[in-house]
Amino acid sequence: MDGKAQLLRDDYCDGLGDCLPHCPTNAITFEEREAQAYDAAAVAAKKQGKPAAFAGCPGQRAMAIKREAQSAAASTAPAESCLQQWPVQIKLAPLQAPYFDKAKLLIAADCTAYAYARFHQDFIKGHITLIGCPKLDSVDYSEKLTEIIKNNDIQSVTVVRMEVPCCGGLEMAAKKALQQSGKFIPWQIVTISTEGKILD
Repeated sequence: MDGKAQLLRDDYCDGLGDCLPHCPTNAITFEEREAQAYDAAAVAAKKQGKPAAFAGCPGQRAMAIKREAQSAAASTAPAESCLQQWPVQIKLAPLQAPYFDKAKLLIAADCTAYAYARFHQDFIKGHITLIGCPKLDSVDYSEKLTEIIKNNDIQSVTVVRMEVPCCGGLEMAAKKALQQSGKFIPWQIVTISTEGKILD
């Protein structure tokens, strides 16, 4: 704000450490320590494309998630879409549309529908759905979401995000849009873990 970075919550930080030389709220600390010794074998393994420990952004950390096999009855049961409108991408959505009238708005991160198995039944059903990824789109959605909320009769807003730090951008955009709309609308944030569970 006013030309300076401002960190509202430490879980919004992606760990890059390039934002400020010193965090004014002490939400970020930097540790100077001796680096590990050069490991020629690890470098050779990396060059051959073998996986190594990932120390970058938590949202890009590779992980395998083990699942139990479903029964034949569960896997053959027909599934139905609960989607009520098109398009769903925030970038493509119109600012005004008849389906926004008296709508319960769902603003969801792209990955949530893949991580959470009952996404249609538990979140899309009964909602008008807008999805996006602030990291991949490299955009602040708050301006467009503000216009959608301001120009339509939105009844409530539910934001569903992943637990990874980059999803904090979607949550912040939705909160900013609610504030800037000038409306008092019920809202909630739901966070999904990378294992597909709803976090408290």
